[in-house]
Amino acid sequence: MKRFLILLLLALVATAPAIALRMSSARPGPLVDVAVFGSAILAAGVMLSWGAEAAEKRVSQGLILAAVALVTVLPEYAVDLYYAFQAGKAPNSPYVHYAAANMTGANRLLVGIAWPLMVFLHWAHARRRAIELATINVVEVGFLLLASLYAFLIILKNRIDLVDTLLLVGLFVAYLWITARTPKVESEAAQDDDPGPAAVLGTLRPSRQWAWTAGLTAVAAAVILACAEPFAESIIAAGRLLNFDEFLLIQWLAPLASEAPAVVIAVLFVLSNRPEGGLTAMVSDKINQWTLLVGMLPLAMSLGAGGLTALPLDARQHEEFLLTAAQSLFGVGLLLRLRLSLIGAAALAVLFSVQVVIALVFRDDPARTIESLTILAWVYLALAVPLYITGMPGFLRACGTLRRAALDRKLACAAPAGTGPIDSSRG
Repeated sequence: MKRFLILLLLALVATAPAIALRMSSARPGPLVDVAVFGSAILAAGVMLSWGAEAAEKRVSQGLILAAVALVTVLPEYAVDLYYAFQAGKAPNSPYVHYAAANMTGANRLLVGIAWPLMVFLHWAHARRRAIELATINVVEVGFLLLASLYAFLIILKNRIDLVDTLLLVGLFVAYLWITARTPKVESEAAQDDDPGPAAVLGTLRPSRQWAWTAGLTAVAAAVILACAEPFAESIIAAGRLLNFDEFLLIQWLAPLASEAPAVVIAVLFVLSNRPEGGLTAMVSDKINQWTLLVGMLPLAMSLGAGGLTALPLDARQHEEFLLTAAQSLFGVGLLLRLRLSLIGAAALAVLFSVQVVIALVFRDDPARTIESLTILAWVYLALAVPLYITGMPGFLRACGTLRRAALDRKLACAAPAGTGPIDSSRG
């Protein structure tokens, strides 16, 4: 408990400068503001992750699970929904582009960096060439596939509207409803050992554990809500000060700060010999981003506008969204066999690196940027085709196995890691 209290004190100290600046309305400068408010959001996100991870073992009701899911993604949502709200107030302003940039950046970072990171760490730690999932994980893969396919309908419409809000939020609720009724994936590691500070909270009696979880959540949420606006605005100001495209800063820097805590927890799962838990957490985070976050954008924009409206996709945003959807479809294709191998992880990482380099090289050439985004999107889609041809039969068999297990009330038999349709001995 002593170590946990020391870590908590460090997290609170990291938030103190931001709270002081927020209360005094002082602004030392864009670069300092980015560092101070970004650090506070990062520290608050870490505290949220501790509480949510500890509470997860005692969560059984869908409503509580939904609350935990919302809390863990609050850092990213706070920043992006702020941009969307401002876009509603000023529909002809750059905030419209910023809202879409933050959303697409967060989604692509998860698949392009976080997913491969889990596999690379697993290989370095255990010398295993793939992370094997359980049959029951077809739920996550299936819902991500549905969300990825739906994204192409948004691309055809060239806007994200309130109909999308209803459908995507409904898809997210359905995902929560099903996962709340499925057993947790079991691995060879002890299931009573949570990674990191959550292990300490897990040793407390339920009443104290819930008290700590509620306290961490309340403090972290207050910090995030207080820092979201100045952090979002300081990124824009920093880009202008450095004469650097603020669109790219918003697309990549803001999600890095807000997603880092969830990634750290997933890394701890991998290092504690529960790699399937780390990868599944990142897939679930992607589902949250690709359904709830996307669906909430037109709602936030409508609140800012004071009436019903939609988030339009201009030529640049159209291709950004297309690239994000194509990457997502490719990522799902790699997971159809309920495993992510070193080769698949390397492909995700390399393709992501290429798109970042191209974005930096062509940042002053909008026409070339749009052209490069289109080409990369088609590369992802072309690579995805053979994955679906070869992987879909096994995925459908796994779905059938899970359905039969549900009918026979033997879902626990489908929960051990590595029970998917692929032989775990293959590299």
